[in-house]
Amino acid sequence: MTDPVVRAPASSANLGAGFDVFGMAVDLFADVGTGSAPKGAQPLDEHHPGRVAFDRLGGEGPVWLRCNIPMARGLGFSGAVRVGAAALAVVQSDRSIADETAAILEVATELEGHGDNVAASLLGGVVASVGRRAVPFVVGPTLGSAAFVAWVPDVTTSTDRSRRSLSASVDRTAAVHNLGRVAQFTLAFAHDDPDLLHGATEDRLHQTERLPLVPGAAGAIAAGVDAGAWCGWLSGSGPTVGLLADRAVVDRVVASLPAGGHAKVLSIDRHGTRVV
Repeated sequence: MTDPVVRAPASSANLGAGFDVFGMAVDLFADVGTGSAPKGAQPLDEHHPGRVAFDRLGGEGPVWLRCNIPMARGLGFSGAVRVGAAALAVVQSDRSIADETAAILEVATELEGHGDNVAASLLGGVVASVGRRAVPFVVGPTLGSAAFVAWVPDVTTSTDRSRRSLSASVDRTAAVHNLGRVAQFTLAFAHDDPDLLHGATEDRLHQTERLPLVPGAAGAIAAGVDAGAWCGWLSGSGPTVGLLADRAVVDRVVASLPAGGHAKVLSIDRHGTRVV
């Protein structure tokens, strides 16, 4: 029998105002497999986040990882690896990923510390992490075919350190602002209406404190939106900036982005974690 291989997509979390709730799967991938590591893959030791998740769901034997998701860049590397490895353990024991979604999500969320990015990597598309549940958005043809432009700076960030920079309390006006933007973002997808995305990712809970820590990030969002993107946000805790745009304006959006980083033109991954 061929050793199984599972693929999990990268993610962009928060999506502006949906702090620790919204996530979007994008088409960079972590492939996790059992057996001998193929060319270009790395074996995982017992301390690796993927190996820990694999063991937690009863996986056995050597595990390897092949991945094009950049580490510490706000594109959900650790979440994708944990989800993929947990799903691999399920597949190895002849269970289906679809039947064990709740178990995979529970383990990956516990190890990751929050569910937004792991839910997106597991289910694909755009999701809301609500309590212990992952609720998928309806993604229509217009927004489903959009380009996700990632501006990836030449620096890394630590999620833990970034969280420690956030205020312990939230102003009521900031909370109300975010509630409105979360509703606006959700309705944009419900109606498949990109016009509703304008302003829908403006955030006052975390981006105002995180953006100054990443040189060029605030400027990248502003420049991309001015060039025609529907909206932009700090991806996860950064440093990557994500912009959602019609493919007709992608070249203009990319050309507008500042020096000090590079652009990746990606798509929303609709498939989530799967066997390959």
